[in-house]
Amino acid sequence: MSAMSGQTPAESPFHSRLPIGERLDASALTEGLPWAFDEIRMRPLEPMLVPENPRGGEIDRSTCGPCAPSENTIWHDDLWQVYASPEPSGLPFIAALSPREHWLLEDAPIDVLAALGPLMQRMSEAVKTIPGVARCHFGRWNDGSAHLHMWALARPAGMMQGRGAALAFWDDVLPPMPQEMAQEHVRIVAESLAAGGGVAFPHR
Repeated sequence: MSAMSGQTPAESPFHSRLPIGERLDASALTEGLPWAFDEIRMRPLEPMLVPENPRGGEIDRSTCGPCAPSENTIWHDDLWQVYASPEPSGLPFIAALSPREHWLLEDAPIDVLAALGPLMQRMSEAVKTIPGVARCHFGRWNDGSAHLHMWALARPAGMMQGRGAALAFWDDVLPPMPQEMAQEHVRIVAESLAAGGGVAFPHR
């Protein structure tokens, strides 16, 4: 993403101590996650500029992807929806959970937030019904889209190299599943969620 005009270096006591432009030692990552990484070479630390570029849907909600109906929505109820990419991934399953209305984490109503916990529980159980899956990991970054969303990632059974934060990296490294297998995994999760309420594949 290109820099915005009028951006200036961020200023704070934290920022003032950073070695901008230097390539930092990443050995702590290989020591902390030795089951996943032998070596990592970080890019030089880039200048941190503000104001940050707007996220998707942050200025114009009409451009917000999660707000628009999609045939890739595999399940929804009155408050939440689950979106799975049409492209097969390296992991057995990966999908985004997001409110059906345009909310940020900071302004989402209590009823929307209260429904997230039970949905995460249902999602975890649904993902673990996929053959060969041991765990469902959840992650939230929200740096691409302003619309509140959380990722669900399936960890293959026995894949100890995928423990913790390393699992998201393995999704980009493992060979993509065949299309038929990916579609079957999506069907399993969608129908499992719908069995507890809501609708599977609402826009197909």
